Amino acid sequence: MRIRAWLAAVRRRLSRGSSESTTGQEATALDTGLTLLGAAIAAVLVVPLGWLVVDVFGLGPRAVSLTVAPTTLTVLARTVALVAVVTAASIVVGVALAVLTVQADIPYPRLWTVVAALPLAVPSYLGAFAAVSAFGPRGALTGALAQFGVEFPTIYGFAGAAVVLTLYTYPYVFLTTRASLLSLDVSLVEAARSLNAGRWAAFRRVTLPRIVPGIAAGALLVALYTLSDFGTPNIMRVEVFTQFIYARYNAFAREYAALLSVQLFAVTAVILAVESRIGVDDSAAYESRANRGAVSLDLGPLRYAAVAIPAAIGLLALAVPVGIFGMWLVRTGPGYASGALAFSWEYGYHSVLVATLAAIGGVLVALPIGLRSAVSDSRLAALADRAPYVGYATPGIVLAIALVSFSLDVVPWVYKTLPLLVFAYVVRFMPQAIGSIRSSRLQVDQRLIEGARTLGRTPLSAFRSVTLPLVLPGIATGGALVFLTTMKELPATLILRPLGFDTLVSYIWRVQEAGLYGQAAVPALVLIVVSGLSMAVILAGEGGQ
Repeated sequence: MRIRAWLAAVRRRLSRGSSESTTGQEATALDTGLTLLGAAIAAVLVVPLGWLVVDVFGLGPRAVSLTVAPTTLTVLARTVALVAVVTAASIVVGVALAVLTVQADIPYPRLWTVVAALPLAVPSYLGAFAAVSAFGPRGALTGALAQFGVEFPTIYGFAGAAVVLTLYTYPYVFLTTRASLLSLDVSLVEAARSLNAGRWAAFRRVTLPRIVPGIAAGALLVALYTLSDFGTPNIMRVEVFTQFIYARYNAFAREYAALLSVQLFAVTAVILAVESRIGVDDSAAYESRANRGAVSLDLGPLRYAAVAIPAAIGLLALAVPVGIFGMWLVRTGPGYASGALAFSWEYGYHSVLVATLAAIGGVLVALPIGLRSAVSDSRLAALADRAPYVGYATPGIVLAIALVSFSLDVVPWVYKTLPLLVFAYVVRFMPQAIGSIRSSRLQVDQRLIEGARTLGRTPLSAFRSVTLPLVLPGIATGGALVFLTTMKELPATLILRPLGFDTLVSYIWRVQEAGLYGQAAVPALVLIVVSGLSMAVILAGEGGQ
């Protein structure tokens, strides 16, 4: 047995040179295969969006007149204005809270960080439900405060929609700006202060230029969310482009809805172009990390008063919705008791089912793209990495209309089926998994993989034994983000769900349209709890900072 083992060892040594060459060829083949697979997946995900153009051609010369129709332009202008106002307000609130929680000497900064971030866990349309129920004409708080002579302006309309959307989208700016502040090289600020620069001057000349990319990244998410939001403007009674599209789709004007969807996508492209110009030079944000830390901003006696800002926001964005939904749970009578639209836990099962399928599908298709784009400089790999983000940037209602057109014209047997709904979720949210997987792969020391290869492992074996275990946290995080985001998706669910297949969000929407707000108490609280898990993932990842 020893002789056999010795002979086997000799053979391995003699064949090492040739095996190294073979291994190199295998690695090249594997890399090429991953790149081509990623590109193929990206193409499959993006191609259906192009079917909108096919429908637009069906309108013929009418497409131009419909595009420049006064009603269309009015709704478009209102939508753009809402995006601009909400984005600007979110920047002001988000940056202020980020500076307050990172640099100011307020008491319990970790607590106020959590409070400032948690509104992101509440779907904005649930916040709109709560706002109308609390501050509407017959709202719970409106009536109570009226006894003390306090009158609220109408909650409905453009201003109300802007306030509600700002309350639930500013955390995007808050989190990205906070991350930039935590990565800031403190020595640069200290150097500016030593040169007699005041606090505001040091912030404006040193800090602000280095956190602009973070602010721009958060502002982009706010703008895309506001542009694609359907539920909040509908509840707040302000007509925006997503509602305009939905109404035309329900009126069986498919080509017109496709035309409007293309216009909305064009606005999305403009927003992406503006953000790329702002955030094009992000080197300043990460040029030095040797002295990361927090600049101490001494507020003096105002340090206790300053916490009133996150406290007030937390009260409006968190306490009010939870309080309203809790009140609905204990009330009885019309709109609150069981009836024709009584809640069934089957809706929760359906939500979990499709979200789980979307998470699994999203991770499986994101894996080759994220892994390859992290280590490859090829144009094909870069294209495969960036192309799926088209789906993420596409408003949910636009994607749904595109898939309706594509399925009816090309694959009619999948129209209104569960696979089509899951496919929509994968297209829409899979880039979240790509980003998470790619980030995890970038943190894997390439020397570990090379070490496994020199010990005779094949590329596939090295991947299974070294790479995969190290990127599993990123895979899990990406899957969790896809799951939790899918749970909250509204327009795509309303348009693409199979007949009789209700989820938590579709049920909430049905009872809202019927004026039975109280029936939405249980699913609303369930959604808030489940969505809160996403914030736990985000904040847990920040815990080390």
